[in-house]
Amino acid sequence: MPGSPEESARARFAAARVARLATVSADGIPHLVPVVFAMHGDTVYTAVDGKPKSTTALRRLANIAANPNVSLLVDHYDDDWTQLWWVRADGTASIHHDDAVAGSGRGLLSAKYAQYQTVSLSGPVIAVQPTRWSDWAACRPAPARPGML
Repeated sequence: MPGSPEESARARFAAARVARLATVSADGIPHLVPVVFAMHGDTVYTAVDGKPKSTTALRRLANIAANPNVSLLVDHYDDDWTQLWWVRADGTASIHHDDAVAGSGRGLLSAKYAQYQTVSLSGPVIAVQPTRWSDWAACRPAPARPGML
């Protein structure tokens, strides 16, 4: 249904510039990092890029290898609390290096973020297939009543 609350939540999610990626280690320790991302259809892509990092053995990659269940959260804060909202995508992640999925993800990320014209995007790509969407907004439009335009 066009304009449904679920479509609206997914559109807010897709338009966001940054998300928080939550993973869990094999021994149950949570790990949360901010990531840039792009969506195509129902797949969310993020990648390990060339920004400086303390190590190349990233915990998020090890966690996904051990437990592919992840969450991605985007949110909007405003001092006017009637404008607050968040959208969360829970799903299954997979890691891709130099296959078609990695190429698609890199292309989408490069199109969304101009920074990738100068920052290397040759690392692994994480593809998340959401299995559940959740959202909340402080102020939602009133549902249409029968007979009302």
